[in-house]
Amino acid sequence: MNLQERILQEYSRLKGMEPDFLIPLPPTASNRKYFRLSKGNDSMIACYNPDRAENEAFLYVQKKLAGAGVNVPEIYFSDLENHLYFQQDLGDVMLLDLADTYRGKGSREYLDWYKRVIGQMPAIQYKASLDFDFSMCFPRDAFDKQSVFWDLNYFKYYFLKLMYVPFHEQELENDFHRLADFLMDADTGYFLFRDFQSRNIMIRDNEVFFIDFQGGRRGALQYDLASLLFEAKARLTLDERRELLEHYLNVFSEYSFFDRVKFMKFFPAYCLIRMLQAFGAYGYRGYFEKKSLFLQSIPLALGNLNELLDTWDLGVEIPHLHSVLEKMCKDLKVTGLPESLDKLLISINSFSYKKGIPQDFTGHGGGFVFDCRALPNPGRLEEYKDKTGMDAAVIEFLEKEQDVKDFLRWTGELVSASVSNYLERGHEHLMISFGCTGGQHRSVYCAEQVYKLIREKYDVRIKIRHIEQETSSYGR
Repeated sequence: MNLQERILQEYSRLKGMEPDFLIPLPPTASNRKYFRLSKGNDSMIACYNPDRAENEAFLYVQKKLAGAGVNVPEIYFSDLENHLYFQQDLGDVMLLDLADTYRGKGSREYLDWYKRVIGQMPAIQYKASLDFDFSMCFPRDAFDKQSVFWDLNYFKYYFLKLMYVPFHEQELENDFHRLADFLMDADTGYFLFRDFQSRNIMIRDNEVFFIDFQGGRRGALQYDLASLLFEAKARLTLDERRELLEHYLNVFSEYSFFDRVKFMKFFPAYCLIRMLQAFGAYGYRGYFEKKSLFLQSIPLALGNLNELLDTWDLGVEIPHLHSVLEKMCKDLKVTGLPESLDKLLISINSFSYKKGIPQDFTGHGGGFVFDCRALPNPGRLEEYKDKTGMDAAVIEFLEKEQDVKDFLRWTGELVSASVSNYLERGHEHLMISFGCTGGQHRSVYCAEQVYKLIREKYDVRIKIRHIEQETSSYGR
């Protein structure tokens, strides 16, 4: 019996009838599979998740949140042995959708909805944490120092390294430890939703509901508010964040345990760790899983990060990490994403095949990749080993070779034809990469020559990057 047959069988047992429809829902960032079952005006959501421990956590957290008066989906049926459960269908309207609709009408009414969400946070973070068995949480009982390092390494390996952001390994590690130690000085005795963002907040019957809380665990109050206010696609302004932050502080000030000053001491640093986790997710989901939706969030997230660094005191000395983050914000070339200008952007790269072909992070799927390894290699000669394809001696060496001339003539014709076509069709981005063994001589020279060709022939924006040399420059 396949999965859909099993779901239909369990629905029939539960309802005493077959559904009119069973519709697979779009895939999410997780391995969970969702299906909508409907009979007339009645519908529910079936979830299949092969990870039993995560399912157990979801069902336990659902019970605790519901017991604290939080609007969460009702559970109709669960079969942990077969990794299946049915839950209430909350529709398709997320807080993010609602905010975009109001914003499109020029209305700030979406802030009232955000305030309603914040009004539920004492029940989620405090009331639900009372008598909570955090050993039931998945994959860890607390957002502790180990969890912080998971997120920091996620950021380092799936964003910084993939985007070729230079950093000093040991200095960065030192700052990671300082940041983690500082975060753990906050009070971490509350329920942390973990992924508290507008995509996991549903609007139904004029009420807010919360979903995807299976990653919840013990942690600090600051983290969930940071997730809500600094979500990239929410597009909240600085003034809006401040207004919502003040509302949160006022709501929690009614509770004797809440220390407003101490909360603010740690809040900016929790905003930072949440952002770094998100950047790691954008790199992993966008690069490895080829989900362009995540890549589209990078420019928005960079804007949020720039705001955080410019307007908030992080409260902890992390000089090297701070400089790396500033470079990310100021040098948007590092993302490989086009700026929001009208002209076609052409990205030209030189690279080493030993390090891998550069990835296109614009969501357009990539472009030309030319292999220069069959060309005469000046790098084999001692007098050229310390030089690059931008040095006069290497240029002179390569310009004498007929194979190099032919290669550039052919590649130039191919590239020119595509640029002309892209301009006619109004495309936004074209990527062109030249690779050789070390990314130092032939690939650099060829990339520079094609850069000059395009610059002379077309009115476009050009970005050239020699990845192994870590130098960049802009054309028109």
